[in-house]
Amino acid sequence: MSLRSSLAALFMIAASAVLVTAAAQRSASAPNTLSDQEKKAGWVLLFDGRSLDGWRAYKKADASGTRWKVEDGWLTLPHEGDKDTHGARDIISKDTFDHFELTWDWRIAPGGNSGVKYFVLEDRADAIGHEYQIIDDERHADAKIGPHRQTAAFYDVMQAANRPLKPAGELNSSRIVVQGNTVEHYLNGKQVLRYTLDSPELRAAIEKSKFKGIERFGKLQKGHILLQDHGDQVWYRNIKIHPLSAASTAHQ
Repeated sequence: MSLRSSLAALFMIAASAVLVTAAAQRSASAPNTLSDQEKKAGWVLLFDGRSLDGWRAYKKADASGTRWKVEDGWLTLPHEGDKDTHGARDIISKDTFDHFELTWDWRIAPGGNSGVKYFVLEDRADAIGHEYQIIDDERHADAKIGPHRQTAAFYDVMQAANRPLKPAGELNSSRIVVQGNTVEHYLNGKQVLRYTLDSPELRAAIEKSKFKGIERFGKLQKGHILLQDHGDQVWYRNIKIHPLSAASTAHQ
C-alpha cells in the first residue's frame, strides 16, 4: 500500500471514530433521556417525552381532566385565553421526594405564568408548596409586583439575584437542590438563590408573604413535584430528579 493510500485509510478511520463519538454524545444528551452515567448515579426521568406516565392531577388517580399534553417531546399546555385557572388543573409527580436534585428545561410564552412547586402535600383544597417561579418578567403583571415574584424566585417569599435569564420564548434550564435544610435555586447553570429551611430569616420572609399562617410551610417535607397551570402556554422537557440522602453531597 502506498503512503498516500495509507494516509487516506488512516484519515477515514479517524473520521469514522469522530462520527461514532459524536453520535454517542448526541444520544447521551438527547432530550428526555438519561445517560449511562446518570442512570448509574441514580437519576430518574419524571417525563419520558412521550406520555404523562408518572404524573397525575392533584388529589386524583391520573392526569385526566387536566390540559397537559405531549407535543414534539415537550410537556405543554395551550393558552386559555385571558382565563387564569389558578392551579385547578396542575399536575403532580406520582412519587414524593424530600432531599433531591431536580433539573428541567423550559420555555414560557410571552405574557405567560407558570411554576414548578416542590414539597407539595395533598392536605389542602389548593396545592401548597415552595414554588420556583417561572414567568415572563417583562410582560406579566404578577412579575411587576416585585422580584420575589419573578423568575427563579421562591415565589412570594424570597427573590433570586443576578439571574442569567433568557426572555420569553427562549429556552432556559433550571435546577433545584434540597440537601439537609439547605435549598438552592439555579438558572442556566448559575446559583441565584440559597435559603435555609425553618430558619429565622425564612420564617420572617414567610410572615410577609401570602403563605403566612400555614404551619408546615418553610419546613422540610416529603412531597410531590408540581407543574403549574395558570392558563398560559408553557413548555417543559428533560425533567430529571436525583433523590439524595440527607448525608450525601449534592452535585454542584
